[in-house]
Amino acid sequence: MSEELAQKNAKLVKKLVMVVLLMFGFGYALVPLYDVLCDITGQNRKIQGSTEEASEFVVDESREVTVEFITSLNESTPMAFRAEKNSLKVHPGQYYTVNFYAKNNTNTPLKAQAIPSIAPGLAEEFFKKTQCFCFTTQTFQAKEEKTMPVRFVVNPKLPERYKTITLSYTFFDTTNIVEN
Repeated sequence: MSEELAQKNAKLVKKLVMVVLLMFGFGYALVPLYDVLCDITGQNRKIQGSTEEASEFVVDESREVTVEFITSLNESTPMAFRAEKNSLKVHPGQYYTVNFYAKNNTNTPLKAQAIPSIAPGLAEEFFKKTQCFCFTTQTFQAKEEKTMPVRFVVNPKLPERYKTITLSYTFFDTTNIVEN
């Protein structure tokens, strides 16, 4: 092999190693970049239970906010799923409970996870859940039906411009997903 060819090969190897290092660095940085993007846009946040006590909120009876409930199923999820109410008028600061109903339509056990979403995204920080079936994976026996409550409060600090908050859930069949 000529010296010129050896130099070209060494240069190519250095470039390929640099590309591999850059790809690894980009992959490593994706999670923090995603978190920053979600914080900026208010999208795809996981909604966690509230640690605030009822005594921390003063009920604002002069205001009403409409909370809408939307349910859907991933196309491959063999269930029935609905909310007991399509919407509810609430006073910020007061706790409310709404029931959701789900049924396994198969003859075999099923595991499913509900993924919540709140719109508008900027109102999400003012919507606190203290109890929700979305916090854990739900297990349904064959043909089993469940009533699942969601307990929530709208923080009275919600800006006046928000008159309607939409809470939606999509159930996904997680039966065949291996958990770590």
